[in-house]
Amino acid sequence: MDLEDHAEELASDLGVDNEEVVQGLRNLVEYSVPIDEAKQSLRRKYGDESVASGAPTTKQIGEITPDSSNVTVTARVLTAGERSIRYQGADHVIVEGKLADETGVIDYTAWEDFGLEPGDTITAGNAGVREWDGDPELNLGENTSVSFLEEPLEVPHDIGGKSTLRELQTGDRAVTISVRVLECERRTIDGRDGETEILSGVFGDASGRLPFTNWDPLPEIEEGVSVRIENAYVREFRGVPEVNVSEHSRVDALAESVDVGDDAPEMAIGDAVASGGVYDVCLVGNLLAVRDGSGLIQRCPECNRVIQKGQCRTHGGVDGVDDLRVKAILDDGTASVTVVLDDELTSEVYGGTLEDALEQARDAMDQEVVADTIRERIVGREYRVRGHLSVDEYGANLDASEFDESGDDPAERARTFLTEVGA
Repeated sequence: MDLEDHAEELASDLGVDNEEVVQGLRNLVEYSVPIDEAKQSLRRKYGDESVASGAPTTKQIGEITPDSSNVTVTARVLTAGERSIRYQGADHVIVEGKLADETGVIDYTAWEDFGLEPGDTITAGNAGVREWDGDPELNLGENTSVSFLEEPLEVPHDIGGKSTLRELQTGDRAVTISVRVLECERRTIDGRDGETEILSGVFGDASGRLPFTNWDPLPEIEEGVSVRIENAYVREFRGVPEVNVSEHSRVDALAESVDVGDDAPEMAIGDAVASGGVYDVCLVGNLLAVRDGSGLIQRCPECNRVIQKGQCRTHGGVDGVDDLRVKAILDDGTASVTVVLDDELTSEVYGGTLEDALEQARDAMDQEVVADTIRERIVGREYRVRGHLSVDEYGANLDASEFDESGDDPAERARTFLTEVGA
């Protein structure tokens, strides 16, 4: 049964306008409220007295699953941060964060102002449970009762949300970080309320680097300065975690500069791919092949996408702009990844400029000779590649910022491996 069928059935039971119910259900489902819970919510909204109360079950956090119904929990508030969302056409401020007891940690969203603060010990009665990215999350709404306990609950977790950039994961909320602004630019985007000015760039600390967006540009955030940010949240952007600073975040300039590591963390390809995306990472492996679409290519002058036979997927027939690119397969035995080299790195491995490549293609009357030249030079060798790894339904791709032949001695690595396994 699709959403419209659910709405028609519910509207008939309640005796209200079908379109109104459709819109109400759609709004709730868009925020990942399960359809049955959304229908119950609308029944309560329209005063349906037949809604079963469904007495909540008292559970410890470690016992809660996505299939749990309403629950009552006693927990310590680890983090609490405000964020604005648009719900049913209006802006609404919610509070998000993490709760913990001795058995585990769970994310929560408070749709009402309960006055939650980090460090509070609370009992939340009749809290809803929904699934978010495969994990349970608590919903504290109008039917939830929250009481504050004087005796603090001891939990094996830090209170306050302080984190390093490397520890952040997509979905984290109400986090606190101390970072240096490595890159920063002001730009205009098409927002939900029309053209909007934002700041975007890169944060860094000793653990790594991550991109950021500041949705309400603040003077404290500028290139080169170090800042402490409270109540930031993390979402996925182009396959990697991105720090988001909102109008509810607090940003304070730091007197001392935050140290930023020069090296990216080195990971096995399998571990990096399994993580779902890493902004700045170093991978080492054997280059197995140069894929089609490498060497001399043409891009759309409007959107910069690679075109085929003068056709852009978005802009149709265009006069392409010549460019260089490499798409290569890197494998370390744990997994493989497609490494993408831009024009500068491609020129380095090709050993010539774009003009040299065009001349070679004209002489051979075949632009594939450029890719063949690159294959001869790099396939079969081991490389250390640094860049930004994204993982999606099309596979794992690493946009390279550095591409160097590994200086490791294969024989020495083999001896080290044999020693480790005791052979």
